[in-house]
Amino acid sequence: MKRILLLEPYYGGSHRHFLEGLQQHVPAQYELLALPARKWKMRMQLSAPWFVEQLKKQPPAERSFDAVLCSSYVDVAVLRALLVKVSGWNSETRICLYFHENQLAYPERHAADSRQFAAINFHSALAADSIAFNSAYNAQTFLDGCRKYLKSAASEISLPALVGEIQRKSRILFPGIDFPERTHRHGTAHAGSPVVVWNHRWEHDKNPERFVLALTELERRGVDFRLIVAGESFRDVPACFARIRELFAARLLHFGYVPSYREYLALLAQGDLVVSTAQHEFYGIAVIEAVRAGCRPLLPNRLSYPELFDGEFLYDEEGFVDTFAQALLNKPRLGDEEAEKLTERFGWPRLAPAYREWLLSPDLSSDVSSATKMFVGSVA
Repeated sequence: MKRILLLEPYYGGSHRHFLEGLQQHVPAQYELLALPARKWKMRMQLSAPWFVEQLKKQPPAERSFDAVLCSSYVDVAVLRALLVKVSGWNSETRICLYFHENQLAYPERHAADSRQFAAINFHSALAADSIAFNSAYNAQTFLDGCRKYLKSAASEISLPALVGEIQRKSRILFPGIDFPERTHRHGTAHAGSPVVVWNHRWEHDKNPERFVLALTELERRGVDFRLIVAGESFRDVPACFARIRELFAARLLHFGYVPSYREYLALLAQGDLVVSTAQHEFYGIAVIEAVRAGCRPLLPNRLSYPELFDGEFLYDEEGFVDTFAQALLNKPRLGDEEAEKLTERFGWPRLAPAYREWLLSPDLSSDVSSATKMFVGSVA
């Protein structure tokens, strides 16, 4: 059985669920080296030498792997340079890089040091043997960002071929999700007014301010609804969440993070409509989880969302509130079969063969999936 070394400097949330699902659904002998999900900037700068130091603590006979899989929080260029000095390391080991996100496309709230982390992502992509992105949108913004980054260099530094090199070794692989067995989704919550679900991170890039403005306008129009606000919060919580709790207290069925995944899914099953107003989204696991639980999606017609759901579930910006109101009036909840049909392709059973090919069968790397072929054509 092939040996795969997993390196994750930010082992939490979707990154952790991804690796847990991979190990369950793609048979191999895995070794995981990980750090807790905090201080991402220091993780990007120092995790590569830390991982190498951990590897040196193992007997030389156990330092040989067929492949390494790391997330984009690892500086692959530094990792590769240090690994060649490790006794027992197999120089033929393939290094595979998975982009859950990329630093060339994040909103520049930390513009002073953003180029440093963009450079780490760029150098990692150059040094990796093979790359996978969680969406074509992620890949497109990364490659576009690389072109812009290279154009910012002095005129003496011309590197026109590098983006093409990165593109040719890239593919699109959705991160698999372990969906639970079908549950009875029709509870007492569905007997009254429709339930709106917000289950995203409580951060500004998810644009919760616009969500609050839309809810306020719906209330002014007399559109009835109840509300579930979940999702993880961090140190700097946007002020609009306090307004939600104050303005819509009588409508709230739940407010706050749900640490138990089982309880979180049960909460989603009370919803009718899951809404996103995000300004930034590389994939959309939270939305997919809610749709699987029976919530009809209402999503902006941009970012990664057009890859995930058909146009009937997408809204144009100027008509958002009207579309929101109409969805609530139409009693939007999905049936079990429709919810499963919309989400089945995002589950591990459907995606595992593509991951087996990528990680375990490098000789088949040119036989890419249709999604990857579409990606290659779209960014040429």
